[in-house]
Amino acid sequence: MKILEPITIRTMTFKNRIMFPPLTTGYEAKDGSISSQSRAFYTRLAKGGVGYIVLGDVAPIRSFAPTPKLFDDSQIESFRELADSVHAYGAKLGIQIFHPEYDCDAINTLFDNGEMDKVRSRLHHDMQFFVNEVKEESLVEIIEKMCACAVRGQKAGVDVIQIHGDRLVGALCSTKMNTRTDKFGGSLENRTRFALMLVSALKEKVPEMILEYKFPVVTAIRGKGGIDEVDAPKFAKWLEDAGVDMLHVAQANHTGNLADTIPPMGVQPYCFFVDIAAAVKQAVSIPVSTVGRIIDPDMAEQVLERGKADMIGLGRPLLADPDWINKTIAGRACDIRRCISCNRGCTDNIQNRAFVACVLNAENGFEETRDITLAEVKKNVVVIGGGPAGLEAARVAAKKGHRVTLFEKEGRLGGQLNIADVPPRKREMYRAVQDLVHAITVEGVVVRMGETATNEKIVALNPHTVIVAVGALSFTPTIKGVDGPNVCDAWKILSGEQKVYGSIAVIGGGLVGCETAEYLAEQGCNVAIIEKRDKIAEGISNTVLPTLLENFRTYGVEQFTEHEVKSISISGLDCEDKQGISVKIPCDHVVMAIGSRSATFETVALTDNEINVVRVGDCIEVSDISHAIKTGYDAANSI
Repeated sequence: MKILEPITIRTMTFKNRIMFPPLTTGYEAKDGSISSQSRAFYTRLAKGGVGYIVLGDVAPIRSFAPTPKLFDDSQIESFRELADSVHAYGAKLGIQIFHPEYDCDAINTLFDNGEMDKVRSRLHHDMQFFVNEVKEESLVEIIEKMCACAVRGQKAGVDVIQIHGDRLVGALCSTKMNTRTDKFGGSLENRTRFALMLVSALKEKVPEMILEYKFPVVTAIRGKGGIDEVDAPKFAKWLEDAGVDMLHVAQANHTGNLADTIPPMGVQPYCFFVDIAAAVKQAVSIPVSTVGRIIDPDMAEQVLERGKADMIGLGRPLLADPDWINKTIAGRACDIRRCISCNRGCTDNIQNRAFVACVLNAENGFEETRDITLAEVKKNVVVIGGGPAGLEAARVAAKKGHRVTLFEKEGRLGGQLNIADVPPRKREMYRAVQDLVHAITVEGVVVRMGETATNEKIVALNPHTVIVAVGALSFTPTIKGVDGPNVCDAWKILSGEQKVYGSIAVIGGGLVGCETAEYLAEQGCNVAIIEKRDKIAEGISNTVLPTLLENFRTYGVEQFTEHEVKSISISGLDCEDKQGISVKIPCDHVVMAIGSRSATFETVALTDNEINVVRVGDCIEVSDISHAIKTGYDAANSI
């Protein structure tokens, strides 16, 4: 396969054409040095076969950004340890140097003085205006700091310096953000002047190093900080002429919505930036990489075979499965755990100031503490429930060498994932079911489908451990009229078991309620959401929420927040608003989406027989797929 072929750039050969693109991870130490967690994460990627790893957002200064930093010689050693670690597996290492789009020196002074209100105000101000207010002499100083960072990277054994063409550099290039009237504003030549000055300075300071440019493109509908699509080929050629060795083409950001650059499922098509990368590639002779919703080896291979790029960036797919490349090399692409583009563990975590993780991969971010090792003694293990927690527990237990039997009372595996993939834009959730079922099949798990587990059946298998993964049940509150013929359940609506029409009142504005409301609105129903709290959609990904709310506006979904349902009748709802005023909401059907409660399974007979019992997933605490996967993994791995 072409994706597995080596590629030589100037004098450096990359062992394959798969790169891990620059991502903010949150793994670094407080001073920006490479922590052991960060080193373990990138080393695991290298061990999994990736040919090129780019460390994202490496700051040449002390800044507020939760990113790696290389502004002091004392930090070099931690970067050297990382470089040595990934080099041991044949991977090349790049660092992406960037400067935030705000006045770091001024804000650091305010922070040191404890003036946090002014810090917050200044950050907001600078994000909008720093690009236009920064003086020429300050820009020259920034270039010097970025060059010093590159020199430190070279001393640390880093292979590639990547210029972050977003952030300050991209803001200066932008027609939407740059309103300067000096030599750094106005014409294309002026707006790109700083970028080309930086390239020239880096070529002088670290001439032996490979120089890459992250090439963010502003399209007609997305992006602000970067080069306009119409100007992209010309600017790409200028960068090549200035000495840039390779380009990484991606969507520009600064829109305030990370769905533009890291789109969740259903918002952007697969390979959504490939054609723009291809247009840039036609303008230059240097290698071009691209990124964006490239899920599996077949997609990646087609991009290269069609000549649209020379390298493929896999961000989220390698979070989901760091062995993506090694499995492809071994001819086992079918074993890859495929990203579902949910953005819950990766993008949302970073926005919430947590470190990057993956809802499907319990080891991601925990490479130092989570690792499946073969059990010294093979044991019988029984798993009750075939949802994500039970499937993951069965997979891990079997991979450790145990003999695993899984009971699932329904006629198919997947649990709540079988309704989670029904709402608009959610179909890709089903990949998680497919891959988990495939994994337990490969590991030889015995599945007793359509069979209710009983204590007698379990004891007969003589298990050492029983993992209870019976999930949760939809919750129905005690409201007058809730048992009426016009009252339905959101889970049953999504599963197709119940049908509704006309005007619908959805009680509950959480994740399930909002997704059910959107689903029904798309079917042509007139929908209203009634929520007791002061806002809807809590728990929905920040990258999904703008699309959801826009669809609510399109379909005319009404929202009654801070309304408590007092009773339900055949003609509608009687509610009370926050002022205690009665409100009647007429409807043909009522859909309950209040929430769920943990299901129970009696285990006294098992413990009486000295069988270890452990609960995982929603039957411990109702949560999400990440909780299901992690608890299932940990329970099985401890056996």
